Amino acid sequence: VTLRGAEVMHRAEVVIYDHLANPGLLRLAPDSAEFIYAGKQGGGQAQLDQKEINRLLIDRAGAGRTVVRLKGGDPFVFGRGGEEALACVEAGVPFQVVPGVTSAVAVPAYAGIPVTHRGITQDFSVVSAHLDPSAPGATVDWEALSGGRGTLVLLMAVAHLDLIATELVKRGRDAATPVAVIRNGTMPDQQVLVSTLE
Repeated sequence: VTLRGAEVMHRAEVVIYDHLANPGLLRLAPDSAEFIYAGKQGGGQAQLDQKEINRLLIDRAGAGRTVVRLKGGDPFVFGRGGEEALACVEAGVPFQVVPGVTSAVAVPAYAGIPVTHRGITQDFSVVSAHLDPSAPGATVDWEALSGGRGTLVLLMAVAHLDLIATELVKRGRDAATPVAVIRNGTMPDQQVLVSTLE
């Protein structure tokens, strides 16, 4: 967590937190704070739906309480922070966004894997990969991603990893491309599997 994130946690009267938020961060808030688990676990297993989360933010803040919406990583990188901010704007609730450290670079770094490296790659792409690449509504340009040499950081990809790997190879990515699959990144039970795209 950033220093600013820790500061606001120390002042929290209500903490609405996600599944991916490090539970150790909850200890930064006062014992008197109200803690609300929002869930937001992959696979549609959300404890609260997005409308309910928005309502809680507006209700608790509207009652004059200091509310912290705690997410894993950065709230504006696949975190629906933009949707929650818009809900607050529409309700006239003042708020401040505290940027987080996105898992897209923090998790590989914690595992000792740079997303860029001189002489190997000068760019990287971050992709939400929670959908089957062939699913209606999937907007990722796998053709463009397959053709480059840049690092691909695929978030929420485990459920469709085989389909994504097949799609990348089919569209021209070298099957021998090194791959790391990281589960529970930066957590005490982090697991790293290193292999190839094939």
